[in-house]
Parts: sequence; C-alpha cells; structure tokens
Amino acid sequence: MAKTWEQLQEIQPIVLKMLKNSILKGRLAHAYLFEGMKGTGKREASTLLAKSIFCQSLVEGYIPCETCLNCKRINNGNHPDVHLVEPDGQSIKKSQIHSLQEEFSKTGVESNKKLYMIVHADRMTVNAANSLLKFLEEPHPHTIAILMTEQSQQILPTILSRCQTISFKALSSYQMIETLTSNGVDRFTAPILAQITNNLDEALEYSRNEWFVQAQKIVLKLHEVLKKNPLEAMVTLQEEWFFHFKEKEQMDYGLDLLLLIFKDLLYIQVGKQDQAVFQNEKIRFEQFALQSSSRRISEQMTAILEAKRKLQANMNPQLLMEQLVLKLQEGSSFV
Repeated sequence: MAKTWEQLQEIQPIVLKMLKNSILKGRLAHAYLFEGMKGTGKREASTLLAKSIFCQSLVEGYIPCETCLNCKRINNGNHPDVHLVEPDGQSIKKSQIHSLQEEFSKTGVESNKKLYMIVHADRMTVNAANSLLKFLEEPHPHTIAILMTEQSQQILPTILSRCQTISFKALSSYQMIETLTSNGVDRFTAPILAQITNNLDEALEYSRNEWFVQAQKIVLKLHEVLKKNPLEAMVTLQEEWFFHFKEKEQMDYGLDLLLLIFKDLLYIQVGKQDQAVFQNEKIRFEQFALQSSSRRISEQMTAILEAKRKLQANMNPQLLMEQLVLKLQEGSSFV
C-alpha cells in the first residue's frame, strides 16, 4: 500500500530526513541499499523516492504531490522509466538483470532520468549479482538504483561498497502499540500484535481479521488443557488447532502466540506483570505462574522455539505439534 511522505515519516523519521536532505541538495546517490526487517517500510520508501524524482509538482521541493500523472503511474507500477525487479521463484536470475541493462541502455522514455528497484536483492544468483556489479561500476548518468534486503550480509561486499546503505529500524513495541491504538485497535489486542509482527499494515489487517481472533482463543485453550491431561490436549490439536492453522505461515503465528503465553508467565514470576501482553488473562496466568518454576517455563519456551525451527525445515506439522505437546507436558503431575 502506497504511503505518503507524512505517513512514512512517522515510522522512519531518520530515513526520511536523509532522503529529504539529499533531494533538496541535489545529492542523491546513484545506488542505495535499503536494509532492515520485513515491514519496516523499505518498499514504500523506494516508491516515495521514485515519486520525489519524477513528480511534476513537488511540494516544498521534496514531497511528491501524489496527484500528478507521474505520481499516479508510479503508485500503479506503470511508469515507463521506473523498473521493478523481484525474485523469479526463489531467486533473481541473470536474465532479469540483463533485461534491466538492456532497458537502461535506451534513452529515457519521457525524460533523461531512470530508476530501478530490486526487491530481495540478497536472492540474486551469483551470475545475476556479477552482472549487477558491472552495472553499478559504470552507472548511467541520471540513473538511480535502489536495492532492498532483509539480509544485507548475503550481498556481495563489492556490491555493498558501491551503494549508500540506509538502515530501516524496526518500530519499538511502544511505538507499534501507540500507532495501532491510534488506528482503532483495542488496548488488549495491540500489545499482542506488536509482538507478532513489526509490519504495521499486516498488524492492522490481523486486527480486523476474525481468523486472528479465533487463533488467540485456540492457543489459549491449548495452553489451558496442557495442564489437564495428555488426551484432551491431543483432542484440541485434532479438532481445533489443525483445522485453524492450515498453512505453514499460520502455524508459525500460532507458535508465536503460544510462546507469548509462556513469556507472560515468566514476566509474572519476576514481578514484571506490566510487560505481559495477554493483559485480559493476567489473573488466570498468575495462577499458572504459581504452579511452575522459571526453569520449567524456560524449557517450554525452548521447546516452542525448536518447533518453529523444525517447521521452517519442513517437518510434518502434525507430528511436530504432537511432539511439542508431549514436551510441554513433561514434568506435569499427570505424566
């Protein structure tokens, strides 16, 4: 979703200040590396910079007007002198970089300026990266490159050395909660979302999604029945968990929510109740915290983190969750 200068400035004030100064002084670099976690606004900032370069009616000399033809075409992804390269499958291929080079050997369609953006630049094949390096070593005049990555350590040092790196900082939990509540998210849900994702748009989408509401209920129920008996926990898995958390990404969110419950128990044990995220479960969690030791809770959290790792390694989800439930129940009175 396209963001205005003011909207992005709330999330990344330092980045926007740097871009503003470069635009006003006419000192834009020929190549940038935008690096930072998912959801920190790298792509939105790339689009914003493109609009600042091509806008026909800049406000105060650096803010795109959002209403001229160029701004609208960039927002819609169809400006002839702005090019986007994304992974084709798992990687960015050499042929994609060659196509880009051919495009840039031509004169700009509407001006002498051109801009290209490479999403997930760390996923370039070795051949693609070497082709891009040649491109960066001999930059075309009036051409700007923006590389985006969540894994800057995966990019060739020779490419890094030719780019101006701009780091996008993750929103603090406090900033995220403040922004979410100002956007109408209730005070009980906002702290949970702030821990689950650093992507503001994603968090707002989940806040309006019945799936996420149900996800919390199922995870809380699973945690509660873990204390009762192994059979009931397995029944909850079969009848509710696997029915709701169908996709790998969904199950990962489920495990994140489960991990947050145990983190809350740990916070309660060390007297930091105000840092717990399930605020409306505080009284019940205080009872659970009394029934366990810090060491045991730490072991349970380790088991959940290990399950998340196995999930990413494509272990069978059903077997994974059944094993996890048994590990979380170890040491309980009924085992």
